[in-house]
This record gives sequence, structure tokens and C-alpha cells, in this order.
Amino acid sequence: MPKSRGVGTALASRRGQRAPMVHCSSVPRFTLNQAYGGNLLMLWVSFLAGMLLALQSAWALVDGIRFLRFVRKRRTAPLETFSPFAAVVIPCKGVDAGFEQNLGRFLNQDYPNYQVVFVVATAQELIYRKLLAKLEGRPAPNTIGSPKTTLVVAGHAEGRGEKVNNLLCGIKSVDRAAQVFVFADIDAAPSPDWLRSLVASLADTEVTVSTGFRWYLPGKGFVSRLRAAWDASIATRMGDHDHNFAWGGSMAIRATDFHRMGVAHKYWANTASDDYALTRAVRDVGGKIGFEPRCLVASREESSLREFLRWSTRQIIITRVYASHLWRLGLAAYLLYCGAFTLGLIVMALPRTTVIHRGVEATILLLILLLGAAKGHIRTLVARENFASELSGHSSCYWLLSPLVPWIMLGNFVVAGFARRIKWRGTEYELVSKDEVRVISRTNPWEFDRRSS
Repeated sequence: MPKSRGVGTALASRRGQRAPMVHCSSVPRFTLNQAYGGNLLMLWVSFLAGMLLALQSAWALVDGIRFLRFVRKRRTAPLETFSPFAAVVIPCKGVDAGFEQNLGRFLNQDYPNYQVVFVVATAQELIYRKLLAKLEGRPAPNTIGSPKTTLVVAGHAEGRGEKVNNLLCGIKSVDRAAQVFVFADIDAAPSPDWLRSLVASLADTEVTVSTGFRWYLPGKGFVSRLRAAWDASIATRMGDHDHNFAWGGSMAIRATDFHRMGVAHKYWANTASDDYALTRAVRDVGGKIGFEPRCLVASREESSLREFLRWSTRQIIITRVYASHLWRLGLAAYLLYCGAFTLGLIVMALPRTTVIHRGVEATILLLILLLGAAKGHIRTLVARENFASELSGHSSCYWLLSPLVPWIMLGNFVVAGFARRIKWRGTEYELVSKDEVRVISRTNPWEFDRRSS
């Protein structure tokens, strides 16, 4: 029986032609060349992405230096004497750590004449009973260190966030003589001159809203320090420029401007975000938001990693709904950071990458880390100079943990692109749009207080 031949050989024999020779060695050579070309392309892409990220990091460092200079300049500048009668409206939910200390600070501001309005959703809440007990028996108002105080029960509203509803009800109880509305959070610890500094900024007629920002101080746990590093990366974006945004825990506006812009019925009527909505109101009338570094307020919170991730993601979901342009910019920035870093590590790990190429990649990545750590050190300086008496240590977390922040941020921003539901102080909301909010569910007051304690 004849031996079988290949199809190509058989056809060539029938045509009287010689069968073509196939060199097996040419196949792997082509594959290796193709792989080398792909490796070279990846190397160039990684190099360009790394250089772009290095330039972005260098610019961020310059911006951080400007922030530090502005903070120092404002801290040493004399305060304006502008101090009209002001009403401070504080929505309350849950009893946070440091509640009594923070309450005392709000009630003992270095300010000549002001009112504090505390607002809760229901009288069944633990914080209502605590506030009632603390406010009873206080000295008569309008004496030194004794502002007029009011405790309001707002009830619930289905078409807006509980905090916003509390604020709207609180404004209705404000003294008619109030020339400035101030909004604050009870979980923040204001300095003695916080109110004076916040209101004094409104002496400049070009400033429509004066704002501070929260500054998380590192606690004992790792997650507390991670939260401090995460949040400080947002705080240092404020400054002496026209791109500031109002922050609900420390902001002030003239009563006339508040009513003129129709904040209550036009911007707060159907929203879950008081500060982004107020920011939009200022932008719509061509106003200015002035950042006052002396009104940075200290906060400290211990939590589990899961609780922190829920909290941080909620901040970005709110940003996605109420300031989508900021969400897009942030997503692009963190995609660049994490993408460039990942690509650089992959290129360094490829077997055909030369020693020189690995050295270049390692240098770029190290430069990016050093630039990030340098900006983190600036945040450490801000914390030490502004909160010297409250900083109990671990301030190095602002730069030591800075490499972790972009990866957490990227996760926050990606999730925010697909999620519209948030849970905030025991209430679950669906953020349909800037002007539509749906209340999905509420936790009973006693159950929320038990979980929060």
C-alpha cells in the first residue's frame, strides 16, 4: 500500500511541478517579531501616558503650593468688621462622636449677635431629646456668649432629601432681623472665630456665598486615616479662584441674595444636595463663591472599611448627579493615573523589555509617587498649622496613604457612573435627576439611633 502524501505534494505531482518547501522556522520568527513590535508599541504608549501623568501630578503640586500660600495668607490677614445679625441653621440627625463638644462650640462663637436654629425630622429621635436637654436652662439670649436658640421639628418630605427639608423648615423659624443665613453640620467642630470669619467674607459685595470645607483629622484606626487622606484631596482643590463650590457644612449667604435667587423654591424644593444646588444657583446668576480657609472645620470619624467605601461612593454619586462635569473630569483624571500606572508595571514585567526601558518606566512611576507624596505633605502642613491643638498624631497619613487614594477614587467614580441610589442617615434615595428625588425607604428613628450608637 503506497504511503499517503500531503495534499500540496499530490497536486504538485499531478501538474508536473515541484512541491513548495515550507520552512517551519519562519513561523516562530514571524510571531516573535510581531510580539516585539507589540511590545514596542506598548512601551511608547506607556511612556507617553506616564509623562502626561507626571505633568498632571506636577501641576497638582503647584496647585497645592498655591493652596498652602492662600491658607497662610488668609490666616494672618485681619478680619473685616462686617458682623450683621446672622442666623445659623443646623440640621441634625443621629448623635455623632463629639456631639456635646461641637454643640458647645456653635453656642459660644466669638460673634456679637446671632441665632442658632437646630432642626430635626421627628421628636422621636435621640438627638432631639439631647438637644432639648442641653438648650433648656441656658442664659438669656443676646448676652455675651449666649445666642438665641430655637429647636424645630421639620417632619418628612417625599420629594427632597431630609437634610434639605430640615434646612427649609429651619429658615422659616429664623428671626426676621437676620441679614445673613449660615448653614452648618453638627458633626463638625468650628473654631471660636468660625462664624465671624465666614460672615466677614461677605463684606466683599462680589462674593455671593462664603464657604469653608471639612477637614478630616486622622484617628486611631487605619480607615480613619484613609478617610482623612481621601477627603483632603478634595479640600485642597478650593482656593483663590472662580471654581470653588459651596460646602453645606460651612457656608453663608446674605438673606437678600438667598431670596432674590429663589433658592428655597427653585433650587432646594426637589433636591437631596443643599450645597451643589446652592452652587448652581450662584452660577446661574453669575455670582462668586469665596473660599475662606479660616472656616475649615475639623471632623474625625472611625468606621469600618465597608462603611468608608459606602460613604465615599455616596459623595461621588451625588457629584455625578448634581455636577456631572466634575464627575467626568475626575473620572478622566483617575483613569489616566491608574491606567498609566498599570501599563507601566505591565511593561516592566514583560520579558522582552530591556533594562534601559525598565529603568525609564521605574523612574517615571517613582517621580509620580514622589509628586503625589509632596502634595500630601502640603496637606500635612495645612493640618498641623490649622488644627495644631486637635491633631493627635498620625498626620503623616496625608502623604503616606496618598498612593492609595487614586485607586479608591477610581472605584468611586466608576460605580457612580452606574448607580443612582444612595443611603444617607438612614434614608434611601433614588437621585433621578438634579430636580427629582424619590424616597425609597426610611429607617425608624429608634433603629437608626441604635445602629449609630
